[in-house]
Amino acid sequence: MKNLILTLSLFVSVSLFSQIQKVEPSFWWKGMKNPELQILVYGKNIAHQQIELSNGVQIKDIKKVENPNYVFITINTDEINVSKFKINLKDGKKLVNSYEYELKVRNPNSANRESYTSKDVMYLIMPDRFANGNPANDSSKNLIEKSDRSNPNGRHGGDLRGIINNLDYIEDLGATAVWLTPVCEDNEPRTTYHGYAQTDLYKIDERYGTNEEYRELSQKLNQRGMKLVMDYVTNHWGASHWMIRDLPEKSWIHWFDQGENGFMRSNYKTTSQMDPNASAIDRKLALDGWFDSSMPDMNQKNPLVLKYLTQNAIWWIEYAELGGFRVDTYPYNDKEAMAKWAKSITDEYPNFNIVGETWMYSAADISFWQKNSKVGEILNYNSNLPSVMDFTLFSEMPKAFSETDSWDKGLIRLYNVFTQDYLYPDLKNMLVFFENHDTERWNEIFNSDPKTYQLALTLIATTRGIPQIYYGTEIGMRGSKPKGGDADIRRDFPGGWKGDSQNAFVSRTDEQKPFYDFTSKLLKWRKGKDVIHNGKMMHFIPENNVYVYFRYHNSEKVMVVLNSNEKDQTLDLNRFSEMLQGVSTGKDVITNKEFSINLQNKLTVGAKSSLILELR
Repeated sequence: MKNLILTLSLFVSVSLFSQIQKVEPSFWWKGMKNPELQILVYGKNIAHQQIELSNGVQIKDIKKVENPNYVFITINTDEINVSKFKINLKDGKKLVNSYEYELKVRNPNSANRESYTSKDVMYLIMPDRFANGNPANDSSKNLIEKSDRSNPNGRHGGDLRGIINNLDYIEDLGATAVWLTPVCEDNEPRTTYHGYAQTDLYKIDERYGTNEEYRELSQKLNQRGMKLVMDYVTNHWGASHWMIRDLPEKSWIHWFDQGENGFMRSNYKTTSQMDPNASAIDRKLALDGWFDSSMPDMNQKNPLVLKYLTQNAIWWIEYAELGGFRVDTYPYNDKEAMAKWAKSITDEYPNFNIVGETWMYSAADISFWQKNSKVGEILNYNSNLPSVMDFTLFSEMPKAFSETDSWDKGLIRLYNVFTQDYLYPDLKNMLVFFENHDTERWNEIFNSDPKTYQLALTLIATTRGIPQIYYGTEIGMRGSKPKGGDADIRRDFPGGWKGDSQNAFVSRTDEQKPFYDFTSKLLKWRKGKDVIHNGKMMHFIPENNVYVYFRYHNSEKVMVVLNSNEKDQTLDLNRFSEMLQGVSTGKDVITNKEFSINLQNKLTVGAKSSLILELR
């Protein structure tokens, strides 16, 4: 902690040996909708030098801050008629140093790039634990933590090349979007495999590969009609980030004078953002407190910080041809600043989707964060955030599938979640899931029971929204967070390393097959089903722990039955006549079995199983 924050220096004399050490962003593009570009120039005592641009390029604004090692230059790219110009550092008439800046030609289709929608299924990968495609980059002389696969919390060597090598597997599974946990440089001393304490926002961590390989992954996904989703972190950086070690100004981060080196831990009560009864101190600790001593909390209210985060996000979208963002710890940020951040991105890319990690447990609280929310309108706020994560559904699913039927237990929990859908302005644009890299593994909770897994996957694959699955669950992978910590829910995918005893990318064991085969069959079917992507939903109050709902539009209907009982259940179809009028047959999408649909008939559903019937 003593070396976490370096005291800001005030220099009296001008160094004769000032050099430009960093320029961010290192290049940009012509033809952006917002032509204004702010360039960070860094070097010792650089603010005491003169900054001039070559080729007649005009400086619109130049801003100096507390730390003389920084200068922020603003230019208008629409007014520049050259592709390259120099940033010259001068001492009087003497040229001290220069940097050649490039404005690249923008892809004319870039602004209208496709992003993930309800048509997609998102596959979440923790890259360090998926596949090691290039053992030569397992460790780097430039980065502190070295590879040690024997350490559950260490670096295991998974990388971008490993993901590229296994795109056939991901596509064959039926996934259409790939969300990677952060892959930018994380040069903290330990536990860096998760990537959430980034130390360079413009550079892929060398242990994962290069910027070029990241772009290659995105392009190869795009060629398959798939998308790459970046996990973006606006709330905090790593303590070893070069800008944290030499702060531009004290207000760059949230600083607590009563804490050691500015640190005070968050109370994690982000409902204080909306709570009309919240105290000022509780709200401040929630939003300004740090996640951990190794993760300084960024101050998005500082316009320079907000501009930096906005430009960095746009740079990655443009450079890597991204198909979307997932944003970590969304409610911990300053909400007004984040509304500007999201709007700046979607103004530049109207189709671009951004889902926020809205880890709250009430539909009202979660819906507050979605763009054009009526709840937000009550509180005079619009987030401009297109998509939110349905943590209410996530939190109810394990209980729903493990309880016996009663007034408020069992599958009625799922029904109650969907009764709150009126709160959301865009139901199709919600991420639905039953686990991720921060939660207990579903197959741990249910003891590797493929039937319960199939029930859960049926639900998220056929309800409204965008389903997300977590790597390895499709082969029954387990992991206990209470017993083994985060590392245990982030185990290595079998077959991702040379010498692994089994390669699940190629073939599955008898225990793994029921998970994989069901997943692949269901997700491939879902790809072409507009009624699932865009149709309405009608559900019926569960009876005897059997939940029935329909997805429908003008040309198609699908009936979904979830039976969470240990015994077969027989349904009286007349109860569902509202949806079954005129229907004569139903085809089970998993088994292809045909059912005769008659309102006077009964329908039997097997114990702990689901039916997905295409109705005709």
